[in-house]
Amino acid sequence: MNKIKIFDTTLRDGEQSPGCSMNLKEKIEMAKQLERLGVDVMEAGFAASSPGDFKSVKTIAETMKDCTVASLARALQNDVDKAAEAIRNAVSPRIHTFIATSPIHMEYKLLMTPDQVVDSAVAMIKRAKGFVSDIEFSAEDATRSDVEFLARIFDAVIKAGATTINIPDTVGYTTPDEFYEFITSVRKACPALDDAVISVHCHNDLGLGVANSLAAIKAGATQVECTVNGIGERAGNASLEEIVMALNVRKDVIKAETGIVTTEIMRTSNLLSRITGVKVQPNKAIVGENAFAHEAGIHQDGVLKNKATYEIMTPETIGINEKSLVLGKHSGKAALRARIKELGYNISDAELENAFVKFKAIADKKKHVYDSDIETMLTKETINIPRVYQLDKFVTNSGNTITATAIVSLIKDGKHIEKVAVGDGPIDAAFHAIEIIVGRKLHLEDYQLNSITEGKDALGDATVTISEVIKGKENEKPIITRGRGHSTDVIEASITAYINAVNKLLYEESERGSFVE
Repeated sequence: MNKIKIFDTTLRDGEQSPGCSMNLKEKIEMAKQLERLGVDVMEAGFAASSPGDFKSVKTIAETMKDCTVASLARALQNDVDKAAEAIRNAVSPRIHTFIATSPIHMEYKLLMTPDQVVDSAVAMIKRAKGFVSDIEFSAEDATRSDVEFLARIFDAVIKAGATTINIPDTVGYTTPDEFYEFITSVRKACPALDDAVISVHCHNDLGLGVANSLAAIKAGATQVECTVNGIGERAGNASLEEIVMALNVRKDVIKAETGIVTTEIMRTSNLLSRITGVKVQPNKAIVGENAFAHEAGIHQDGVLKNKATYEIMTPETIGINEKSLVLGKHSGKAALRARIKELGYNISDAELENAFVKFKAIADKKKHVYDSDIETMLTKETINIPRVYQLDKFVTNSGNTITATAIVSLIKDGKHIEKVAVGDGPIDAAFHAIEIIVGRKLHLEDYQLNSITEGKDALGDATVTISEVIKGKENEKPIITRGRGHSTDVIEASITAYINAVNKLLYEESERGSFVE
């Protein structure tokens, strides 16, 4: 049985998906969960791309204990040097450098000849070798590259010190049969590949990212690059959970396995959704809310008699515990600690005290507190950024015959600031009042409201995305932040989400301003 390494690029390629950016604390929390999931390699970011990315890669590299941490780098001296600096303190560091190899990219993007591309790749592999022993080389747009040229550049970089060779389907262009033959042909043309790990990185532009990854494994690839929930540029990347469970369920055909702790899959998927505010589509394979739902009568009858009639895997396999303990307002601190531990979280006594206060607040508002409630509460605490503004109180008044008004009071530096505003409904009015308090012209990019758990007393989950273009820097990319709020009162959840987004905006501004390259 072949062992397949899982190279997770959620924090790099995945974050490039529109609306999926994360701040440092969110990345750290996601990285910790990826390590619990058991990924072999974690691509923490692109260190040279920005001061923020450098800091993220550096912090993640210093935090992870059990997996390899990689930084992406173009085949440029500054990129390689920045990557090396960022991962210097990692337990297992990797530099992942790349250059385009397709004729169209070399001619129109790089403005380089094939000889120049080979020379640049070799030079940067040698430079990277001076920093770390684990070096990955990627041939960008490999599937639209000439096989003979790929064989030439792969041979050269392996001799220069590359230990992993990545063959990416950068634009999601290939098909499974075609990709199998392509990798087979490249391996025949380049015997040196026998001395390296062959990796693939498939995009989902034609919906074939997972299928192409599985075809590549059959062709000899032993590392697959993927993302949680399949997030990524354009149509996304090959989905980690789909690849892992395909290998898990169809060992008889593919004859390969991973070291992924599959019972952590659902928790990882949910955490990413909570952090980014991007919900998984209901019919998404493996982690969609309908993935194990059976509505048709024939299916229901079969499942009731024997689950194997229509289920090729059990919900428990991916970490869905249908018999999870339900807590309530009479549950004590010991019961909460036990449940938190069962959910896979290790918290200090001080953190437990804070969690218990919030647990009691939730329990006072709802009859039952579910695992999803607890995980939402814990996530909120662990990724909390400095709160410049805190909600004190609010009052709203609305109806179909009056103009909606909101009075909102926030606390800043111990002082209470209260403003009143009108709007198109109570939530819009409350947002306007907050905007007046903070004294900034903010743009509401997106607003979503969902329920976390079932029932009339379910927690409302509000997600607010805002942006601000800094005065005098109108030509710069605006800072976009996302805040989330949870309450059985959807107006309170929405107001909390907006305040959190504002605090994140201030945090991002301070981080950008304080970092010195």
